[in-house]
Parts: sequence; C-alpha cells; structure tokens
Amino acid sequence: MTSPEPTSAPDPDLDETRRLALNGPRGAVRRSREFSRQALLDWHWLAMDGEHWPDDEQVAVFEDVLLMVSELVTNACLYAPGGPRELRLCWNTLRLRVEVSDASPEPPRLRPSAYPGKPGGHGLRVVDRLAGAWGSRPEGAGKSVWLEVPSPLDHRRPIGARGR
Repeated sequence: MTSPEPTSAPDPDLDETRRLALNGPRGAVRRSREFSRQALLDWHWLAMDGEHWPDDEQVAVFEDVLLMVSELVTNACLYAPGGPRELRLCWNTLRLRVEVSDASPEPPRLRPSAYPGKPGGHGLRVVDRLAGAWGSRPEGAGKSVWLEVPSPLDHRRPIGARGR
C-alpha cells in the first residue's frame, strides 16, 4: 500500500536516526542488512527483558524488515545510476521508517504480477505486502524510497507464558 501523500522531510517526532553511506552497489545489500540488523538489536527488537521473550510476531517483523531493506537497496543497485547513496533508519518506539536514497528521479513502480514464478520484479510487491506504508519522495536530483513498519514490541509474551 502506498502512502497517499509523500512526506517532504523526515518526521520530526522520530527519536533516533541512523545513517549508512552507500557509495554504489558493491556490497551495498550485505552492508545494509548488517547495519539494519545491528540497529534493530540495539533498539531491543529481539531482546529479552526481565518480563518478556521475543514472540513469533516480533521475530517475523525483524526478519521482514531485513528483507525489505534488501529489496529497497537491491532496487537502487539495479535501477539507479551509481546505485544507492544512503540508508536511513528512523525509530521512535512506535514505528520504524526505512529510507534508501539514490540518484534516479524516477519513482518506483509495482510491476504486473503476470509471472509469479519468474525471477525478478517482485521486490516492491514484497514491500507492498509487508510494510505498513511505503512510497517515494524527491531528494535533490534523485529520490528517497521509504517504508514504515509499526513496532512489534507490544506483542511480546511474558516469560512465564512460553507456549501458546
């Protein structure tokens, strides 16, 4: 689902932003996944505290975010001149916003899903299904493609309730 209105600047209510400079496609997907994984761990997306275990939903959202980061960065590697420029992760305990900037002014488009078994062209479909919202906005001579995911942290189970 795309957002009906692109934002012109990062949301000022977001508490923490981490940035990873990406100078082209070489190693960008791997570096972006590692950077994102560490940020999510630092923000305790999978941490066990004194009262809660990470539940299946929390683990699934963690993995989904890493997949969506990979898809956005891969698209910038494939379709933007010079590849991705920067990955930004913005977190405010209620939602995570992921942004990937590149030098292409062309907004991303969902491809028709006529051949679901054919490789390629499915990345934005994955993002469309998994993200709470996504879209793009102009940024300098290029653009930033963004997605948002609600926090999975309020879904955690108490430690004593490991079974379902």
